[in-house]
Amino acid sequence: MNIDLSNHRILVTGASRGIGAAIASQLSKSGAEVLLHFNKNVTEAKKLQDSLPNPSHLVPCDLSDLESVKGWIPELIRNYGKIDAVVNNAGIAIGIPDNAPTAEWMDVWHKTMDVNIHALAIISREFIEHARQNKNGRIVNISSRAAFRGDTPDYLAYAASKAAIVSYTRSIARYYGKEGIKAFLIAPGFTRTDMANEILSQYGEEFALNDIALNQLTEPKDIAPMVTLLCSGLADHATGCTIDINAGSYVH
Repeated sequence: MNIDLSNHRILVTGASRGIGAAIASQLSKSGAEVLLHFNKNVTEAKKLQDSLPNPSHLVPCDLSDLESVKGWIPELIRNYGKIDAVVNNAGIAIGIPDNAPTAEWMDVWHKTMDVNIHALAIISREFIEHARQNKNGRIVNISSRAAFRGDTPDYLAYAASKAAIVSYTRSIARYYGKEGIKAFLIAPGFTRTDMANEILSQYGEEFALNDIALNQLTEPKDIAPMVTLLCSGLADHATGCTIDINAGSYVH
């Protein structure tokens, strides 16, 4: 099976590193024109862009500033043209003890929700309006194993935000499908990224390895091929589904 994404323009959020960078690279290798979102990591984003075989564009946006997120998709469309798919990959995981002062705990909760679900919801909503006009569009939302299995007390906000993505994506799939819009969920487990390395430094790598069924931690490149398949249109009848990529650490 040859996946050819020529003539596809795809937005990948959080594309400067980790899972997002791996997804963007695989999409470009498959022929897509990729819109590379980043916030502050402009050096890494430019480095990625220089490595891609097909044309791409750097599209910065601070997803924690919801006023900046509003209208961002229409702006991208005006600047670059029709967008065929959106991969909502960007996310944050901020650890805070469950016995922290409530005000500090709530600050982490709100920031996590703003980036992980509120910004994602705005981006998806504005893309849906665009896709309805074209009678075609695909959304791939990166959730997490934590949405289904839960997480440690330090990361309650992260787990809750990723669970919200699940119901939101399923609703999109169920109620916009006849207008040509497909929506999918990817739920990675522990994946070796910069964000995960911060957690590994806290809990240790054995903590993660003991939790999975394979001998190696999942790498970003292990997630990218499935996202590419979903963006291609070859798996449209899987709309609404959740695909677990967690090395057998949670089976449901």
